[in-house]
Amino acid sequence: MSIADPKHPLPDLADLLRFYADAGVDEALFDEPVDRFEESAATTARAHAPQQNERARSRETNAQPPQTQARPAPPMAVPDEAQAARARELAREAKSLEELREIVSAFDGCNLKFTAKQTVFSDGNPQADLMLVGEAPGRDEDIEGLPFVGRSGRLLDRMLAAIGIDRSTAYIANVIPWRPPGNRTPTPLETEICRPFIERQIELAAPKVLVTMGGPSAKVLLHATEGVLRLRGKWKTHATASGVEIAAMPTLHPAYLLRNPAHKKLAWRDLLEVRAKLEVLRG
Repeated sequence: MSIADPKHPLPDLADLLRFYADAGVDEALFDEPVDRFEESAATTARAHAPQQNERARSRETNAQPPQTQARPAPPMAVPDEAQAARARELAREAKSLEELREIVSAFDGCNLKFTAKQTVFSDGNPQADLMLVGEAPGRDEDIEGLPFVGRSGRLLDRMLAAIGIDRSTAYIANVIPWRPPGNRTPTPLETEICRPFIERQIELAAPKVLVTMGGPSAKVLLHATEGVLRLRGKWKTHATASGVEIAAMPTLHPAYLLRNPAHKKLAWRDLLEVRAKLEVLRG
């Protein structure tokens, strides 16, 4: 059979990359390709080798096969309600953002920390009137240790610049401070464990206006049940543990806008509302 049909030529590299992008592929898991057939064969051989060796020793000694001891599990936190309670207690102890940063960096009760490269706590000016909160770090954020970098971060910078704000006049964080493996969605329990940290972070930063970027952060911080497209553009309130109410605007995440550029106009309307609200609150 012919490898290439002149009537249907094979796609070139650009076509292949576009196909991957349309399919949602955003990164390679390994630097080199993996031969899964060879890997499967090697795994099967390793699985059968101990059994074959044991049968051979049993025939030679006419003895029962030796019992094997279970290997100790690697150090890994198992998410549970106890860890969520511990996170709430530790978050309450933080008297400043710097103390909270140290507490979050040392916290070992969330398994996401063990797969992430580093803790992504915040960026920008903690004294700013505006605070923006996303869901979780991605690949670029995990590498640089800062929220909203890479393509999403550059788009966010342009969005803020359109209303006269930059990272020196805004404070930026995420609900989850560690990147989930493969950018998967954090589990409800992982989110619940991290919730006390971001709530305390907002309370200590005390912004005049809070912007939730995307549906997940709106659900956590505003207890929203609607989808973000229905929720966005409507002022909500975030109440801190001490009872302080902060005006909150849910809007679309920059990563979503990169996939759906036609909705940038919706985010622009939300940002205009944010600018107007800041002007009123600043007097």
